[in-house]
Amino acid sequence: MLIASAAYADQMTYTFKNPQFSGDGFSSHVLTIENQEFTRKKQLEAEKKSALEAELALQRNTNISKFMNNLESRIYAQLSLQLSNAMFSDGSTTGTMDFQGSTISWIKDLTTNTISLTIIDTTGNRTDIQVPMGSFKF
Repeated sequence: MLIASAAYADQMTYTFKNPQFSGDGFSSHVLTIENQEFTRKKQLEAEKKSALEAELALQRNTNISKFMNNLESRIYAQLSLQLSNAMFSDGSTTGTMDFQGSTISWIKDLTTNTISLTIIDTTGNRTDIQVPMGSFKF
């Protein structure tokens, strides 16, 4: 009744599956973690930037802000109207206006029928424009 059979055995070894403990594939594991941290950091920065931009847009969209922008636009339009009236309708041949550090001057040349407009900004940059007088009739 008793029959002897061969027994097979092997040494029991235990290995960790986590590369943090075993060392197998550790560099790719660390790289994966680093990429996840980098992506999360960029996402948080983008969320902060988006929230800040939304707050600034909300501040610019108030009624008083809209009113101030409209008023400023109308003031600039009135100044440009006065300047163009002085250049085209008024009998004067020269004019100068200092506006927020910029100098705007013009000279009317009746022989060539043009107006030379010169603008010098606060940094000293100069812009010269030749405006023909006869072509602005409607």
